[in-house]
Amino acid sequence: MKEEYVSKEKIEELKERLRELKTTHRIEIADRLKRAKEFGDLSENFEYAQAKEDQEKLERDILNLEEVIKNARLIVKSKNRDVVSVGLTVTIKKQDGDAKRTLTIVGSQETDPFNDKISNVSPLGKELMNKKVGEVVTVKTPKGDLVKYEIIAIE
Repeated sequence: MKEEYVSKEKIEELKERLRELKTTHRIEIADRLKRAKEFGDLSENFEYAQAKEDQEKLERDILNLEEVIKNARLIVKSKNRDVVSVGLTVTIKKQDGDAKRTLTIVGSQETDPFNDKISNVSPLGKELMNKKVGEVVTVKTPKGDLVKYEIIAIE
């Protein structure tokens, strides 16, 4: 797995979620498995099969979270406002319009387009990375159109 940018707050949230999965959720599933075994024949025991499936999903989730945490790169807001980087806010405008949009570049774990947080690996985020004020980036939309944005400000 590749390194992933996360904020200090997000890494703490992920660690808390991992702790919860390893303790509370593992105990809950172990209890379900124990109760299901009491019903007898495991080959036709739906409750047991469901609990085993849930246990497998839980262990996959734990492994995935551990991997994200292990490969996390803490976002440190750059003091260099000359180029776009993770953690900074960038104001852009479409080249064929006047409407401006202000976006914060974040890691993929914290993407929230409804709150103007875009991932550094999204099509637009990827194009904005390491660019300067005044530069124009071209992004292909999901429909296949090409849209050009000019970088107005970096904060």
